[in-house]
Amino acid sequence: MGVEGGMKCVKYLLFFFNFIFWLCGLALIVLGVLVQVALHNTVVINNISASSAPIVLIVVGVVVFFIAFFGCCGAWKESYCMVTMLKCCGVFNATDWRGNFGSGTNSVPDSCCVNVTTGCGQGAMEDLSKVHQMGCQTVVEELLKMNIMWVIVAALVIAFLQIMGIIFACMLMRGIRSGYEVM
Repeated sequence: MGVEGGMKCVKYLLFFFNFIFWLCGLALIVLGVLVQVALHNTVVINNISASSAPIVLIVVGVVVFFIAFFGCCGAWKESYCMVTMLKCCGVFNATDWRGNFGSGTNSVPDSCCVNVTTGCGQGAMEDLSKVHQMGCQTVVEELLKMNIMWVIVAALVIAFLQIMGIIFACMLMRGIRSGYEVM
């Protein structure tokens, strides 16, 4: 059953913002490639230390690209699993929220709770039985390491499709130009 009323607005806003983040991830990837070409006149990375800035841009872009893509899909399909990063809290750990969330200095968002209920994160930051202590950065890194082959395959498929689009556009451009020359 789909969401109704105000939650429908939230659904579309979540999709919109994830789409914007997806575009930003794509822009970071393109920017990384452009910086690599500008610095070294080639896309090929020969010296990792000399190409560290483009590599960082590309890696961050790929991470943002995929997370935002799954956020878009999750919002559109209303998938609970795809719009949540389960089993983590904060960037490094639950104490990242100290003094930054809720009324007390020992509170975390409800999404950090092992069993998510309203108000479950109030005053529960250091309670191991109530709150996930592992940071989301670690969870995402482990997820990427476990699925690195799928990430590479997806990146190659996307790159292949984009290259095919460029080739088809060039072929169409050439066909249009040759059609005008015949007349």
